[in-house]
Amino acid sequence: MPNNIAVVTGANSGLGLVTATELARRGDHVILAVRNTAAGERAAGEIRRAIPAARVEVRALDLASLASVRAFAEGVQTLHLLVNNAGLVLLGPRQETADGFELHLGTNFLGHFALTGLLLDRLAGARPRIVNLSSITHKGKTLDFGDLMSVRDYNASRTYGRSKLATTIFGLELDRRLRAAGSPVISVLAHPGITRSNLTPRAWEHRGALGRALSRAFLLLTQPVARGAQPQLRAATASDVRGGQFFGPAGPGEIRGRSTEVQPSRAAADPATGRRLWTAAEELTGVRYLSD
Repeated sequence: MPNNIAVVTGANSGLGLVTATELARRGDHVILAVRNTAAGERAAGEIRRAIPAARVEVRALDLASLASVRAFAEGVQTLHLLVNNAGLVLLGPRQETADGFELHLGTNFLGHFALTGLLLDRLAGARPRIVNLSSITHKGKTLDFGDLMSVRDYNASRTYGRSKLATTIFGLELDRRLRAAGSPVISVLAHPGITRSNLTPRAWEHRGALGRALSRAFLLLTQPVARGAQPQLRAATASDVRGGQFFGPAGPGEIRGRSTEVQPSRAAADPATGRRLWTAAEELTGVRYLSD
């Protein structure tokens, strides 16, 4: 519905920028929630050039800092749509957030968990919704609750996939709790397949000829950002969307293709794991909502 207020995290580039642009195009007032506000202002200018009547604003949000998450949430009085789009991919050694969380898990999952909880009672309208951005990398992963922060056993690629598994578990558990509470808010998930965002190609920039070859292969096998954003746009805007649905590309391996409903991994859909992760997230962030 037009004239909604939407918050899109990580809206200054890639999938987030496409999503923010299309929400502005349909008439939403879009808050670009970004860590780098200068980049956010450039993105807002780009949106306004494409859509002169666009209503967009930039606000600072660093998902790797719970203090920043709380400060951002305090400035939002009402909204109708929250798109938890921002994501971080690391290549090097293990890093931590300002609060001591492993950086993938802290940014991609815990920051969004806290943000959602702090904004939940401000979601309004006939069909308010929350969209969490998953990844096909969540499949084949399991969470190690004895080492959620990957202190003992760190691998950047695996840890990223686990952070996206946590995000997927969160989106599904959030849906269960919203329905149990009789809330009008719906929780939906989406993933972009493998998309030419500004994140993945950076992994090969330092690898010389091999890196260039990988980059060329990446371009051939993947889809452009505008196509990759379609599942999350469908999740955010389609009138027939139901809570708990998951959208992704229809092609083989869900790598590319038109948007369709897809299925999460068995590990992601397990209610017992959902409850366990929720409890852990509440303890780690200090943000409690929709508790048993």
